[in-house]
Amino acid sequence: MTAMRASELPLPKIGRGKVRDIYAVGEDRVLLLTTDRVSAFDVVMAETIPMKGAVLTQISAYWFNELKDVVPHHMISANADEIISEVPALKDHRADILGRAMLCKRTTVFAIECVIRGYISGSAWKEYAASGTLAGEKLATGLVESARLEPAIFSPATKAESGHDENITIARMREVVGVEVAATLERMTRAVYTRGETLTREHGIIIADTKFEFGRDKDGRIILIDEVMTPDSSRFWAVDAYKPGKPQPSFDKQPLRDYLDAERRAGRWNGDAPAPPLPASVVDATSQRYLEAYRRVTGRELKI
Repeated sequence: MTAMRASELPLPKIGRGKVRDIYAVGEDRVLLLTTDRVSAFDVVMAETIPMKGAVLTQISAYWFNELKDVVPHHMISANADEIISEVPALKDHRADILGRAMLCKRTTVFAIECVIRGYISGSAWKEYAASGTLAGEKLATGLVESARLEPAIFSPATKAESGHDENITIARMREVVGVEVAATLERMTRAVYTRGETLTREHGIIIADTKFEFGRDKDGRIILIDEVMTPDSSRFWAVDAYKPGKPQPSFDKQPLRDYLDAERRAGRWNGDAPAPPLPASVVDATSQRYLEAYRRVTGRELKI
């Protein structure tokens, strides 16, 4: 499978994110094509990560199938031949969409990242260590880094087109989307996380935290959209290596983050775009980490 940085399909392109190209399919469907672009610290790298787009798409497809009795969602198909059957204009582009494209219902997206934290790590730990709070709200005293949070904490954030998302309070979320919608989004987030965390633990993986997006479909229903419990949207830890009180090794793009952290500490990168060139060893290690995440989460090899 050839690595892809950008796509050009014979459909109207209506959006381009850090890793996804979004195409309109008529008035009520979209095609999400996940490239092999990779970002870290909100900067998109010049290099691509082979198989990354397929991993993200197929993990999401796995979860949408597992969650169909928990919440409604936007996936129609992530199978290239089924997509071509629905969208004949793509018949000459099978190699471009194979494994990495998902045909979905079109929605009006809520401008909120629905973050849920089962363990305290990352930016949440940094804030807690400094002030004992998360998004300005007090947490229990005495927590250590990577400690389990019981119950899990729903921690919404604003969706940023560029730059960093910002943690916000639930009160602020209610102001943005309304009290009723805020309650629905939190309930759906908790339901999805509970199912996901239970299933991955059986495969030896802890979902320490993750984020979801939701939208309203043409019938007015709130449904789960975008990617679900992937290495890009989640923090995966190994159950058998988990030791609270320190950072945990992650099944995600940690080799990339480690390299960039070292470049910053050495004064060779200031954290802004463009990022320093990535050695082939970092690219390969990151690709292998994504494939391992797929194996561990789904319990099977990725076959395209």
